[in-house]
Amino acid sequence: MLYEILAHTPLWVWGILLALLWLGLSQSVPRRARLRRVLLLPLAMTVLSLYGTFTTFHPVYWSWVLWAGAAAVSIAWFASSELPAGVDYDPSAQVFRLPGSWMPLGLMMAIFLTRYVVAVVLAMHPALTHDVAVAAIVASLYGALSGVFIGRLLRLLRRARESEPAPPAAPNIAWG
Repeated sequence: MLYEILAHTPLWVWGILLALLWLGLSQSVPRRARLRRVLLLPLAMTVLSLYGTFTTFHPVYWSWVLWAGAAAVSIAWFASSELPAGVDYDPSAQVFRLPGSWMPLGLMMAIFLTRYVVAVVLAMHPALTHDVAVAAIVASLYGALSGVFIGRLLRLLRRARESEPAPPAAPNIAWG
């Protein structure tokens, strides 16, 4: 049965998997990144997560509420935690210095595998798109994973804001 599942998986799915693996592995080494690049991954993974929720459970409208609730909890948790050692922002060059981390690869694989497993299960049992428990679990998982990406991004943005130099003070000149 596993062979049948893998054999019927479209080729473009394997292309996405390879791209995500490459992207995740590239983040496992220390690097420098501009704000635009730092924003791209969390936004892309959130869009994929929302797309997965919508295309899978659009008949279950409250799955959006569960997605948002799980995202809000994980955003609050990760945004309020401390940055890993070695993260820094250079305001003059507008570049982040980031240590290597395996977490992005793990998160990307979790979203990819969730999407893949859900697609396979629903292809085999289409009635599950209306199952309340399945919708609740999958939407919450998608939301929580997206929230981790967004929470990590908010920590970086906080570091950038804290690193900005203070504007020069007005000279204390008496005109008279």
